Amino acid sequence: MRSHSTSPSSSHLLIPFAACSAEAWLPTLQALPPDSLKRLGQLLQGMKLLETDSQNTESLSPPHERALARALGLATLQTPDGLMPWAASDAAQHLQAGHDKAWAWITPCHWAMGHLHATLSDPAALELQENESRALLAIMQPYFETDGITLHYRSAGRWLAEGELFRDLPTASLDRVLARNVDAWLPGAPGAGPLRRLQNEMQMLMYTHPFNDARELQRQLPVNSFWISGTGALPAPANQPKAQVSAPRSLAQAVFREDWAGYAQAWATLEAGDIAGLLSRQRAGETVRLTLCGEHSARTFQTHRAGLWTKISSLLSPLRTLDVLKQL
Repeated sequence: MRSHSTSPSSSHLLIPFAACSAEAWLPTLQALPPDSLKRLGQLLQGMKLLETDSQNTESLSPPHERALARALGLATLQTPDGLMPWAASDAAQHLQAGHDKAWAWITPCHWAMGHLHATLSDPAALELQENESRALLAIMQPYFETDGITLHYRSAGRWLAEGELFRDLPTASLDRVLARNVDAWLPGAPGAGPLRRLQNEMQMLMYTHPFNDARELQRQLPVNSFWISGTGALPAPANQPKAQVSAPRSLAQAVFREDWAGYAQAWATLEAGDIAGLLSRQRAGETVRLTLCGEHSARTFQTHRAGLWTKISSLLSPLRTLDVLKQL
């Protein structure tokens, strides 16, 4: 999924891609200056582990999305993989609809075709403008309608799709498939047949469509497919979150770009901003939460009143803080 942040004064900070499987991740953190994770260590010093959610790296819903969905009351630990109802929540907020219907996010995208497989490029690289996106939606809408799917414009880079096909259809998050072979992440459930056919039809339609001819004249990537994610229906009744949640995307964005200098800088920015703010709240006596997410697990910590020793003890060493991250 994309950015989902609330107020900067949120009492629950959720950090996607605090760890990842990339070969450069651990050397990047080990090369940070000694005090780089100081505030994170101080924050963890006053916390206890509240919850761990572990699945394999082939799960359709990455740990940060599962944790965020639970924090927002959209899912539980029992919610099936790939059925975090992000689109239904989006429709409820922005279309005043969705409580009794099934929804999906449709993301126009570019598949880079290689010799053996297609790779999903970051949809942001398309730089679609609103007029382009609305024109593209109008081109595709009739094809979706034949399968009982209604498209709604949400933003230039994302549409909402309404249809019963999406109620029990698990789909992979964009955060799982970006820059990867799409084949392993395409919907594989029995009910996914119409959507796989739609993807093939759109690839053929857009291959020689004047819409892409105009983009190529501007030296822009063609739109040659779409991605389906955020499928499902809202829980009934939908639970309300108990606290505001902030989920900054800076680490994730650096990982997807393979920008490890940027990743280190993103940690520095988090330390000086979100983490420092949460630490101040904890020191002021508030009960706060921190969720650290990797690619196969998320660990949620909460303020722990452990007595005088917690208040006067030294901060966690950088090595011990790194050990916590390595467990993700």
